[in-house]
Amino acid sequence: MKGLSTEDLDAVKELVNIGVGRAAAMLNEITCSHITLHVPTLQVIRLDELDSAGGLSGRTGAATVKIDFRGFFTGTTALIFPPESAAALVMAITGEGEDLPELDAIRIETLMEVGNIFINGVMGSIGNVLGQQITYLPPVYVEDTMANIVRTARFDPDERVLLANTRFYVEDIDVEGIIAMILEIGSLDTLLEKIAVVRGG
Repeated sequence: MKGLSTEDLDAVKELVNIGVGRAAAMLNEITCSHITLHVPTLQVIRLDELDSAGGLSGRTGAATVKIDFRGFFTGTTALIFPPESAAALVMAITGEGEDLPELDAIRIETLMEVGNIFINGVMGSIGNVLGQQITYLPPVYVEDTMANIVRTARFDPDERVLLANTRFYVEDIDVEGIIAMILEIGSLDTLLEKIAVVRGG
């Protein structure tokens, strides 16, 4: 894989931000909550660095919604919430309290819906902007440490991850989330080539 320039990172971040804006609009409409999303940072790391780079090292029970995709590039996109952020987001959207007996089922259902909408918004925008078709598998919900999630994914440790820290602002609540796009070897170069074509580079 070639080294990434500042221009490469800026171009990818611009694409992700377009998708995040689309996802926010879709979430606002479906959840009837005022949700604002912001992506302050984006970095490219090796897969085996994801646990520490995501700030989730050693933290159990990360709530993760992941969707496998294929097309002009291939991989998995995951939306990851630390446990406390997942709980805060669900309560902010549903208005339910922590003492509700059915909260676990509601939490999973809500996070699946949010993750599915969010990931499809981001990936759909990337495909639309670049004029490429992307096919998705159904979303999967997992609660585990980030290290275990990565370990069971059967990816090559050398594969690259686009890691975007994301802030969800729901009403007055600030929720931390992480977008991790795990790309099969060669897919990041393909993505950058398509971006360069669209930008006339």
